[in-house]
Amino acid sequence: MRFILYPMLLILSFLFICIGPISAKKAPEKPNLVLILVDDLGYADLGMHGSKQIPTPNIDRLGAEGIIFKSAYVSSPVCAPSRAGIITGKNQLRFGFNNNFAPTQPGFDPAYQGLPLTEATLAERLGSLGYATGLIGKWHLGEKPQFHPLKRGFDNFWGFLGGGHDYFKAKPNGNDLLSPIQCNYKKPAPLTYMTDDIGNESVDFIKRHKNEPFFLVASFNAPHAPMHALEEDLKLFSAIEDDLRRIYCAMVYRLDKNVGKLLGALHQEGLEENTLVVFLSDNGGPAVDPISNGSINAPFRGQKTTLLEGGIRVPFIVKWPKVLPAGEEIDEVISALDIFPSFVAAAGGTVMPGDELDGIDLIPFLREPLLKIPDRSLKWGYTVSMAYRKGDWKLIRLPDRLPLLYNLSEDPSEKNNVALQHLEQTNTILKELGSWEVQLPQPLFLEPPSWRIRHLKFYDAEYQLIQPD
Repeated sequence: MRFILYPMLLILSFLFICIGPISAKKAPEKPNLVLILVDDLGYADLGMHGSKQIPTPNIDRLGAEGIIFKSAYVSSPVCAPSRAGIITGKNQLRFGFNNNFAPTQPGFDPAYQGLPLTEATLAERLGSLGYATGLIGKWHLGEKPQFHPLKRGFDNFWGFLGGGHDYFKAKPNGNDLLSPIQCNYKKPAPLTYMTDDIGNESVDFIKRHKNEPFFLVASFNAPHAPMHALEEDLKLFSAIEDDLRRIYCAMVYRLDKNVGKLLGALHQEGLEENTLVVFLSDNGGPAVDPISNGSINAPFRGQKTTLLEGGIRVPFIVKWPKVLPAGEEIDEVISALDIFPSFVAAAGGTVMPGDELDGIDLIPFLREPLLKIPDRSLKWGYTVSMAYRKGDWKLIRLPDRLPLLYNLSEDPSEKNNVALQHLEQTNTILKELGSWEVQLPQPLFLEPPSWRIRHLKFYDAEYQLIQPD
């Protein structure tokens, strides 16, 4: 019996030696995931989009080393609903997040004024895949305890809960723009300048988590109001006569420097090659009074709060050196809702039909030049307006006029309403938009009528459609 067992043991040992290294093969390295989300940035106000006034070398370099999307949209023309769409991968109207936060209107429960607890967040999904998750900067998805970012999938939070903040001051018991800076991993130091602080804390997060896969949301509030700039930056734009525009340019300049600081940290820590970075603005710039921050959305009409292109088409860059080509510009239509499934897939997760996401995983289409991003219809709704893009056609529906129809391939500035010349197309899109709208739930909260009246007036405002010198 011993003579039979001996050769069998030799065979098993040989098989173990051969098979062992295969079974012990190291799993593919997970990429780090960085979302750089900026606030109220004008489409025209980057060098890569033709700005002649504001040098943005770091964001421009990110675009040159990655992929620039020329037809990228967010799901809302204002901050909070847009961010709700990004963090859930769903059109936020599908769960009642139609409006920005405002004083509670009659008949509404303030307990629901935040991202619904029924919705899974991108941070939760990535955390379940083994990622360290961090949010640095602006939250704006609910200030009540149940909506706190640390209860919505983020392990690390440094920042503020509301929609805006003073750039120089925070008070321990302050409210609104002077609210305290919150942090769960150290005692926050006094603010220096908010944009610098968000940049520095983002770098700190990268360094602390460089030995594990991480998901970082660098959520800058710049160049959102209040319009606060550093004196040293203002001096660089002294030739600009308009005070508001000069402050805005200085704020964007400082924002670019901090994007560079973050990208530099990835390079210095040897993480750049296998880090997927996405850069975008949460909506278009508020370009006309009384809400202007001095931004310009040229060549597009419209601004923040409108569903014209200037309100929802945004700067958008993707970079992943290990996987994606560099130096490309793509004009195919994409959505900020694509970030969720793209990040989950890149992290090794699977998006299932039951997740009911509205976006798609972009990575397969970006890494294979012959694959075309699928054509999709995009839908928007915000206070007084609804909109629908289908191919090159875009329809906007407002309460005080006939529908507006534009062919964006011929009229990207939306100057020529052709609804009456193309009645069949107008009727088809109206029906599809209406069929989708009637399935939506009631809004969880509303903005006051005075805000809606103001939004409607912005559709008739004059907008700057060319770059200033």
